[in-house]
Amino acid sequence: MPALMGARLPVFAAILLLLAISVGAVAAEVEKPPPFPGVQWEEGTRLAEPGMIAPDFTVLDVEGHPFRLSEEVSRKPVLLLFWSVFCDPCRAEMATLQKAQDRYEGRDLTVVAVAVDGEPLRNIIGGFARQEGYTFKVLVDELDAMGMWKVADAYGVAVTPTLLLLGKGGTVLLRKGGKIREDELEKAVSTLPKK
Repeated sequence: MPALMGARLPVFAAILLLLAISVGAVAAEVEKPPPFPGVQWEEGTRLAEPGMIAPDFTVLDVEGHPFRLSEEVSRKPVLLLFWSVFCDPCRAEMATLQKAQDRYEGRDLTVVAVAVDGEPLRNIIGGFARQEGYTFKVLVDELDAMGMWKVADAYGVAVTPTLLLLGKGGTVLLRKGGKIREDELEKAVSTLPKK
């Protein structure tokens, strides 16, 4: 009997291997998510790259007040960070964002952070922002009817933190996934026209 089991083991392993390959092939054929209204989805293209116009959005801040991007970028450039309260590199990036807020206060720049943790964590996100003393706008991304993030998915955000600098009018000037150095941020912001 043990010899018979030993003979079946390679057959069983081969069946498992074929099953794993076929599952991978089926997963590769699954369609990508539907395109966003008015945006052409091209293979390998993110939706908010330098030179493109940033997608408009309206979501609530941690206090429950609506924030509409198109209204803000019609007046001034926007520094936009996608982050999560559970992401350690994001917390460091939020500190860098606060330094930018302090440095450019009174200058023609709006600093905004979008938490991708969702509406159920609004109070936790708000508490964290108050505890850390952030003086810039902290928004909370929401899921739409299709289960997609209203803001992060429209921007093609695949990693947190992701930072974007939007010029007046909404053109994406900079996109950086992962931590940005303060000198990189300073260089990007210094290219903005003065008031």
